[in-house]
Amino acid sequence: MNELSRGVRIGVDVGQVRVGVSRSDPHGVLATPLVTLARDLGAAPDAVPADIAALKALVAEHEAVQVVVGLPVNLAGKHGPAAIQVKAYADRLADVIAPVPVALTDERMSTVVASRRLAERGVRGKRQRAVVDQAAAVEILQSWLETQRRRTR
Repeated sequence: MNELSRGVRIGVDVGQVRVGVSRSDPHGVLATPLVTLARDLGAAPDAVPADIAALKALVAEHEAVQVVVGLPVNLAGKHGPAAIQVKAYADRLADVIAPVPVALTDERMSTVVASRRLAERGVRGKRQRAVVDQAAAVEILQSWLETQRRRTR
């Protein structure tokens, strides 16, 4: 089996209001929080929204070899309205950052897990809301990295 190719991956948690972003180390072992971006919902249809432009800049800055976007599949494993919106976001992102590939991964419960882990560390209220999107992006990317490693063994 071949191993996970070397390079930084960017993890993305797309929310209604914010986008949480994480990154991996070049070896694909550990995901760490990077930034939270405000969604640019007012961009003209033919313009690149500011949050997608910021993601493009982060991909370039970190020389990312791939972007992993969390797909909010519902508990029954179906794609509801949120998943359809995230898929459209990922498609738009893929167009902007090509040829860097964008992968979608099941992110069921990532925000719940991230919130719980932050609360366990004593991060609550406004402080938690400020970083929960980044923490969810870490959960998404870390889970994806571990799945890839299991596949290459």
